[in-house]
Amino acid sequence: MALGRGLGELLGEVESAYENSTGNVKSGIKKINVSLIKANPNQPRKIFDEEKLQELSESIKEHGLLQPIVVVENDDGTFTLIAGERRLRAHKLAQIEEIKAVIVDAEELKLRELALIENIQRDDLNVIELAFCYAQLLNEHNITHEELSKKVFKSRTSITNTLRLLQLNSYVQQFLATDKISAGHAKIMLGLDNDEQKMICDSIIGQKLSVRETEKLVKEIKEKKEDKPKKSKPTSEYNFSSLDNIVQKLQKNNLKVKTEKNYFKIEFNSQEDIDKISSYFNIQ
Repeated sequence: MALGRGLGELLGEVESAYENSTGNVKSGIKKINVSLIKANPNQPRKIFDEEKLQELSESIKEHGLLQPIVVVENDDGTFTLIAGERRLRAHKLAQIEEIKAVIVDAEELKLRELALIENIQRDDLNVIELAFCYAQLLNEHNITHEELSKKVFKSRTSITNTLRLLQLNSYVQQFLATDKISAGHAKIMLGLDNDEQKMICDSIIGQKLSVRETEKLVKEIKEKKEDKPKKSKPTSEYNFSSLDNIVQKLQKNNLKVKTEKNYFKIEFNSQEDIDKISSYFNIQ
């Protein structure tokens, strides 16, 4: 089942909008020396997870860069980064001199932004398409939810809640995109695992559950999970003092006792040794 018209078609309209509006489109993947690329001064993110950057760097070394960065060319032959600072940093970490990039000019970039914003204002977008548009603007223009809210005239809370719907699995998203379930239903499923989401979604559609009834069902599932007894794991911290006493007393009776990690072994070489062991453990 398709997600409405599909994200590809939606963004295709955006591509056409700005490509048809400028006669000098520089778009196209090119390789640029990383030393020529300047950081975007408007980048809101200042702290990057070093461990994740290292993971991305290793992935680039093995598989190459799958998604090019986006840059604007400057008059002096350098470039200003528009989108993809994590990818650029990881590329430098991998010590690869050139990086794949899409070069756009400032007017083209502005047209792309306006086209996406225009799509957001349209009434025929379903909530999943809207969430993808928000994500595209956030990622491509490196802006915060607050900055996006001012651009599209929506509240920051509304944008954040809409974006959270992308955390749902694709099975649920397809029914949300085609209005088989509401956003109210979908929000209740956030935090459930994939199987639980599918089960709840099928119940909503099959039993025509209201949002209130769905809340009750999800609450019951969560309570059952909390009530389920947890299997106790064997502890590795044992009290060996009583065992030490046994070993010492056996050794005082001239018996050879060998202790290991989780057992001890008593050696015997005569009937007398056997009698001593039996006597100690009160074995008749």
